[in-house]
Amino acid sequence: MSTVNDVYGSNAASALANAQTSNLMGDTQDRFLTLLVTQLQNQDPLNPMDNAEVTSQIAQLSMVNGIQGLNNTLLALSGQMDMSQSLQAAGLIGKDILYPGEKISLGTDPDTGAKAATPFGIDLMSGAAKTKVSILDSAGKVVREIELDAKDAGIYPMTWDGLDSAGAAVPDGAYTVQVAASDADGQPVSAEALTSGHINSIAYTSEGLKLNLALGQKISLLDIRQVM
Repeated sequence: MSTVNDVYGSNAASALANAQTSNLMGDTQDRFLTLLVTQLQNQDPLNPMDNAEVTSQIAQLSMVNGIQGLNNTLLALSGQMDMSQSLQAAGLIGKDILYPGEKISLGTDPDTGAKAATPFGIDLMSGAAKTKVSILDSAGKVVREIELDAKDAGIYPMTWDGLDSAGAAVPDGAYTVQVAASDADGQPVSAEALTSGHINSIAYTSEGLKLNLALGQKISLLDIRQVM
């Protein structure tokens, strides 16, 4: 799979960067020692270098080497995290997920004639005493409102039977979901609508790891709210 090759390519690039940094550290040390020896050989016998000055120069070199060593450690840790994240994401291929979004689709089963909407959900950032989920058609008209009882903070998957508030079937097509929540004092609670997607593949891009969904969307691993 090309995505795995991309991950290995990223690790190879990190290894090359580490090797180049190591070579740079070695070159820096060699140049420093050469300059120090030359300086000592050509110093004025009547005004030799002060021990404190030599010690200061060596300390500066040690500090530079320490910073470069720290950078190497951080690069190695970053590469390990990238690999771990990529392996974790690879295990999600073929899974259905919920992620931030308002779009849902309504269709009719040709065999049973039953209406079926794509799964969706809501994400409550804190507990809510009252939550209202509204489903709107392509013209922005509310066709169905769903009132929920008190809920704790968390993710709540939902389904829609394709009926409007009067119990009549609505046409197949694209719809959107909006959610509004409030606490016991009537103050707004942060809430977010979630839509569903199917993970087809993963890709390691210049913007980091991306999940390629069935309908062409590309999302971050951090966008996943729930794996179904």
